[in-house]
Amino acid sequence: MHTYFRLLSFAKPIEKYAIPYVIFTILAVIFNTLNLALLAPLLSTLFEDGEMEVVAPAKGLDIMGHFNYYTHYMQQEFGGYEALKVVCLVIVLSVLLSNSFRYLSQRVMENLRIHTLLNLREKVFDNVMNLQVEYFNNQRKGNIISKIASDVQVVQYSVTSTLQVLFKEPLQLIAYLLILFAISYKLTLFAMLVIPISGFAISKIVKRLRAQATEAQERYGLMISLLDEALSGVKIIKAFNATDRIKKKFNDENREYSALGRKMAYRQQLASPVSETLGVMMVALIVLYGGSLVMQNQSDLSAAEFITYIAIFSQIMRPAKAITESFSTIHQGIAAGERVLKLIDEKPAITDQPNPIVLKSFEESITFKDVRFTYGDKDVLKDINFEVPKGKTIALVGPSGGGKTTLMDLIPRFLEVSGGQLLIDGNDIKNIQMDSLRAHIGIVNQESILFNESIRNNIAFGNPKATLEEVEKAARIANAHEFITKAPKGYDTNMGDRGVKFSGGQKQRICIARAILKNPAILLLDEATSALDTESEKLVQDALNRLMKNRTTLVIAHRLSTIQSADWIIVLDNGKVVEEGTHQHLLLNEGVYRKLVEMQEFTTA
Repeated sequence: MHTYFRLLSFAKPIEKYAIPYVIFTILAVIFNTLNLALLAPLLSTLFEDGEMEVVAPAKGLDIMGHFNYYTHYMQQEFGGYEALKVVCLVIVLSVLLSNSFRYLSQRVMENLRIHTLLNLREKVFDNVMNLQVEYFNNQRKGNIISKIASDVQVVQYSVTSTLQVLFKEPLQLIAYLLILFAISYKLTLFAMLVIPISGFAISKIVKRLRAQATEAQERYGLMISLLDEALSGVKIIKAFNATDRIKKKFNDENREYSALGRKMAYRQQLASPVSETLGVMMVALIVLYGGSLVMQNQSDLSAAEFITYIAIFSQIMRPAKAITESFSTIHQGIAAGERVLKLIDEKPAITDQPNPIVLKSFEESITFKDVRFTYGDKDVLKDINFEVPKGKTIALVGPSGGGKTTLMDLIPRFLEVSGGQLLIDGNDIKNIQMDSLRAHIGIVNQESILFNESIRNNIAFGNPKATLEEVEKAARIANAHEFITKAPKGYDTNMGDRGVKFSGGQKQRICIARAILKNPAILLLDEATSALDTESEKLVQDALNRLMKNRTTLVIAHRLSTIQSADWIIVLDNGKVVEEGTHQHLLLNEGVYRKLVEMQEFTTA
């Protein structure tokens, strides 16, 4: 129940919805019960003699007695047909009011459901976006998408629907029982045996639903992951003739998920016929038992009252069935809710310190002092020591797996230093507010990360308030303005998913324009030209040179043309700085750097 109440907390302020819902539901239940209770005076008006003497009931809760008394009074005073018109009018009004209040209560509950979904999905997404970059390297993206999209939807309907059932249906059940007791307490005590019997039978049926629901949500997440990978890697899949293999992998998972869903549906659907069968069996027993009493004149029930009793009792199974079926729904909701709450409870490993330093400007240098980074039991970086003075360009080179990208990711705190100190203007990076730190950093990666929006919005991503003139100026510096103006809608042209409508060189120049418009003091370039052809590389390199001018730059590069213009070169191998110096100086050393230059094999870490 702890999980249920935690999920329910996302409905706050719940009193805004609970108070009107309770009022509307109580009124709906009262008039709905009255509809059936009026069946007795209706039958009396139609089939009983209006001349018979009727004694006024004693003051109290004898509801049926009052109905019958006033019906017979009207028959005697105004005639049977007039009494029938009044009874029919009251029934119509009662039905109208019952359905009106039921509609209003459902509207309130729908507002509560949407409000809960909104709060829950916002909370999940906000927490996911606050998590460190490293978290996403260890998780299946499809599983996260499944939790935010599918699981939250399941929680929304199961928790709020169960809340609705657990208030309305017990209230309706109590109202029916009160009427039944008012008609005949002996028959009602006998009839109440069906409710615990039905509840026990249903509980046995839904017992395994929670475990099955948890497994079903896990399998759905895996299926979404496979779908995401297939769509993202469709070119590679086709190039390696792996289409049939990928289809089989997805279809096998789809069949497993479908089989599990089928088992759950069978188990859920069994609850309704079981409860209905038990209900009909009980009604049959009551008809036999009560009918024999009426026929033998051993009961104070009239024929009209007995028929009314049977009609009301046949309806009592509806709320009883809804209550028992809600247990299967809540099991699914709690299973999905546990997955969602696990994501909400995931705490960011990298956070701001209390009262962090706000970095207003970058003035001096970036300094690495005995910096270490550990991933699990493996030391990725060991005792890194060097300084990046303001306005200088530092190139990071070395064999693949040497730790270059890891080192660069420490500066914007995508990863956290495991040991030593990383200083910005003499301040430990852990003490600097992350937003203020990243406001001074521009990044251009090897992979052009763009969004399914217009070119203008992609360039202005880091500065949403930029004017079109400012966007165009950044694009000109990045050698992108010419091809953008040739696009169908110019700067308003949509780039497609991940910029699929443009070439690699064009996408990279848009990324550079994005960095130029942000105007960062510190620039991080991670293999920005490695995936380009010679012509595109020349245009991109020219744009990068303009971007790097008068900026503090760390660049990971594998091409000699990029490295030669650097002020200082750091050579990383196996997580350590093995050489550093200028291009000419390192060539004379005849060490790792010279071998790499000769092989022309600088690759991404």
